[in-house]
Amino acid sequence: MADQNRDLDDVDPHDPGDGSSPVFRWRQAGRENLATRRQLRDMGLRPGGQEPVARIECRRGRRFAWLYPIGLAKPKLPMTLAKEAALDKAMAARQTCPGPCGRRYFHCLPLKTLGSCLECYDGTPADPSTYTTPPARHLLAA
Repeated sequence: MADQNRDLDDVDPHDPGDGSSPVFRWRQAGRENLATRRQLRDMGLRPGGQEPVARIECRRGRRFAWLYPIGLAKPKLPMTLAKEAALDKAMAARQTCPGPCGRRYFHCLPLKTLGSCLECYDGTPADPSTYTTPPARHLLAA
């Protein structure tokens, strides 16, 4: 029975498994040449298609982040009008109430659980500073 348990390993599907990528504990990674995606973003950079070279773990390995070399990072791509329009459309879908009010809020609505804003769901009045008025409908297109 002990021989069978020796064959079972705890495997991370994202780790190459060959021991090539070192694992650092929280606050033990060298800051001068490695950075996480979020740190790269704050520097105006992106990984640029490169594979991570190390991993940093916290909370006893339950949470981790990949580390990328800063020297091989590329500049972030600029926001284009098409990207901005696509992001606004996606956020509008999460922020607009499908109920009778049709308001667009400044925060994401709980559409999976409630299906609408609180005012349409149970009558709780919404603070007017949390939403914008619904857009005017064009009568010419009707």
